Amino acid sequence: MRHLNAIEPNERVFGEGVYQNFWGERYVYQLTPWGPMREDVPGALAHTESLRELESFAWPEPGQMDYSRLGELCRAYDEFALVYGFADVWQRPALVRGWEGMFVDMVERPDWVHSLCRRFTAFYREDYDRAAEATGGRIDLYLLISDLGSQHGPLLSLTMFRQFVAPYLKEMIDQIHSLGGRVLFHSCGAIGPFIPELIQLGVDVLDPVQPIGADMAPKRLKADFGDRLSFHGGIDMQQLLPFGTPEQVRAEARRYCAILGKDGGYIVGPAHLFQPDVPPENVLAVYSEGA
Repeated sequence: MRHLNAIEPNERVFGEGVYQNFWGERYVYQLTPWGPMREDVPGALAHTESLRELESFAWPEPGQMDYSRLGELCRAYDEFALVYGFADVWQRPALVRGWEGMFVDMVERPDWVHSLCRRFTAFYREDYDRAAEATGGRIDLYLLISDLGSQHGPLLSLTMFRQFVAPYLKEMIDQIHSLGGRVLFHSCGAIGPFIPELIQLGVDVLDPVQPIGADMAPKRLKADFGDRLSFHGGIDMQQLLPFGTPEQVRAEARRYCAILGKDGGYIVGPAHLFQPDVPPENVLAVYSEGA
């Protein structure tokens, strides 16, 4: 698999040590032994006082994205499955609004939440249309993101998911399928209660299968959903990959391939993007077993 994206407008310095991207997400770069790592801070709309102020923000347009290299990249990666984009229709709006504000809005100002999610959905629907046109329909999977879970359980109730997240996911999923692609849906955390809902909405592949809790165990996932859903990821990114041996990593990759990969339906990979503290030999160990 190879991940493509149109070129986004450059981030800009908002304040001392604070950066802002084209959406209005704000963040700092914390120094670590492996280099600077992004850490989010309250976004550009964290102190918004009215729906009018929210709607009048300088929202980006897909015309600001540069799609000119996508065709060239498709040709360069012809032998690979291609994944496109970074469509986030709930979590990214929450980062721009500020997590605390978004959760309060879902109770006190639901029209604000719908306005934000509608704005992001409209952008990404056009973005994915443009990408499909620029690549001649070559894209296999389109990425759809909204982190719904914490380490211990869901971040929001099923009722709130159905009200504020599901309608916009459904729009994106239907759009992706109309373009001839499959939906790669990303959510970290313990999201077991949402999986039947995601299947009903039309998700094709679940990522990154973070191995926390009984609901996210591979045997449980395969038994309950393996005939309706494919899986990508699962190899622990928090302890095993940074601190384990290559032999331990290979053993876990074998286990996931045997369970989630039985009769197909599994793409081996880490339970998140590989982080900088993962030794290169452990990266290779994941795929030496999965090949």
